[in-house]
Amino acid sequence: MKLFLKISIVSAAIFCLIAIRYWQVQLFYDPLLRFFKGEYLQSVSLPELDALKLYLHVILRFWLNSALSILILVVLFPKKEIFRIALLLYGCLFLLLIIAFVTIIGIYDAQWSMLLFYVRRFLIQPILLLVLVPAFYYQKLLSKT
Repeated sequence: MKLFLKISIVSAAIFCLIAIRYWQVQLFYDPLLRFFKGEYLQSVSLPELDALKLYLHVILRFWLNSALSILILVVLFPKKEIFRIALLLYGCLFLLLIIAFVTIIGIYDAQWSMLLFYVRRFLIQPILLLVLVPAFYYQKLLSKT
């Protein structure tokens, strides 16, 4: 793949990730946004929320971010093994985190606030991309030697 095309695709995908974050309030139902901006310090319970709608929007956001992240990884590291590993990691991470998220929402108590915050953060932000790019790059360097 030509360098200009790679740069264009990666730049577009990064722009889309930024756009998802910037317009998160307009695009996704998430009453926990305001809750974690400070309300959780004064409140013992979660705000009123439509749990099914929240779960669906968190899942949608996770897979949008994941698809863009996997696209970036495939463009930067064009090997089938990278694609398979990334897909497996994102799938396993999704299962683990969505089960934790649903469970925490179901049994929520004030002591679970920070755990809910971080589980939700991993679901709605492309954090795994920040780990996988350097990891795959390092692995690529090692395979050349």
